[in-house]
Amino acid sequence: MQTYYVLMTAMAALGVIVFICLFFLKAGYGYLSTSNWGPKISNKLAWVLMEAPAFFFLLGYTLNYAVNCSAPVNSNLVLYIIAGLYLMHYFQRAFVFPMMLRGKSTMPIAIMLMGMTFNTFNTWFIGKWLFEVAPAGYYTTAWLTSPKFIIGLIVFLAGMSINMHSDHVIRHLRKPGDTKHYIPTKGMYKYVTSANYLGEITEWIGYAILSWSPCGVLFALWSICNLAPRSKSLTEKYIKEFGEEYTKLNKKNLIPFIW
Repeated sequence: MQTYYVLMTAMAALGVIVFICLFFLKAGYGYLSTSNWGPKISNKLAWVLMEAPAFFFLLGYTLNYAVNCSAPVNSNLVLYIIAGLYLMHYFQRAFVFPMMLRGKSTMPIAIMLMGMTFNTFNTWFIGKWLFEVAPAGYYTTAWLTSPKFIIGLIVFLAGMSINMHSDHVIRHLRKPGDTKHYIPTKGMYKYVTSANYLGEITEWIGYAILSWSPCGVLFALWSICNLAPRSKSLTEKYIKEFGEEYTKLNKKNLIPFIW
């Protein structure tokens, strides 16, 4: 357990460093794509390779627990539901989302490998907490009717809904064959540049609440550290490309009406 918490502390510190660095170093994929990050591969393949480890790793952790744990110290139902929400997100992200991507965009292999590495470590933190580290009696069946779980679940599902709808908006900005850039204005894009990131951060804040766990807090922290600077960079990119057409929309970067 000591090693687990030391590694979590190191991961949190690294997240803060990444947060600072990303205000100066732009991750070159998507709308911010550049040639500075080395060789690239298909965006669809990159997303599958980057996100699938999170799904398969936690699925394996869960199945191993189900087969080998003869004396559970917490409610199996609660553990499976909390793990299942994580698996639901990553199934969509690894196997549904990439298949719906349009065009022939690419992602740097370096970005893909960094994402894959983070997902693997993050999933280890989640799985180990749920099935090994969480104190005995921490997750009883009463957890499912507690304010923490109910509020967290609502926030999680709201975030997932915002994230998926925002991805839908982006996918349908162009007609087939069109390569121009357009300003998204539907859904939460009325208020922020990065509605998809707003949804994802909201989702993992909800997960931190519903699981009430240090690994959930770590994931929410990392989501903010990774995506908040990128949302600012995206705003700057839109302003550079569209100028007053974009600034007159009075969008914020990530948090409606605030930032």
